Amino acid sequence: MTPELARLLFDSLLETLWMVGVAGFFGTLAGLPLGVLLVVTDRGGLIRSVAVNRVLGAVANAVRSTPFIILMVAIIPFTRWIAGTSIGTTAAIVPLSIAAAPFIARLVEAALREVDRGLIEALLAMGATPWQVVRKALLPEALPGIVAALTVTAVSLVGHSAMAGAVGGGGLGDLGIRYGYQRFLPEVMAAVVVVLIVLVQLLQSLGDRLARRLSHR
Repeated sequence: MTPELARLLFDSLLETLWMVGVAGFFGTLAGLPLGVLLVVTDRGGLIRSVAVNRVLGAVANAVRSTPFIILMVAIIPFTRWIAGTSIGTTAAIVPLSIAAAPFIARLVEAALREVDRGLIEALLAMGATPWQVVRKALLPEALPGIVAALTVTAVSLVGHSAMAGAVGGGGLGDLGIRYGYQRFLPEVMAAVVVVLIVLVQLLQSLGDRLARRLSHR
């Protein structure tokens, strides 16, 4: 591989990290409270509201069930309105964030449901408010599971970011398509695949290690 292609590979890696990092941040910003709401508004929840729970669940399921490539195309007008363009790494962050939010919400919901019900009932018996229970018990106890959920999301976003490259989203996927496929440079495609594998392994290893350190078990 020439120095020019090596530089392009490095730049593309930075673009992928930027997309995954920013999309993960905004996805967590929306997905974490959504996951909490899905738990507390469910039957037997701290703030029971079946109607709200069903609406939130339906929205989360609708976005999750939409293939990412279709989601990207479907929200192009919204992406252009937010980012000012529908092409490039900045534009790709919009659909990546939207795809990440319900994914995180469902994983956070599963982690919160693993918290010991006896602990919640004990806090309620001592006069704690629902949101105090969320802050003092649910979130701290579920933190290892939440970290594991965010790790899975980050790995998923790496794959989605590569897919975004097929429609001009930038990053490693774009490099693989433009140089590895369209210009018939198999060494570039191989390098992109290797970098993606290493990136995923690093993210998974770091996430697993952090989750283990936070676990009380």
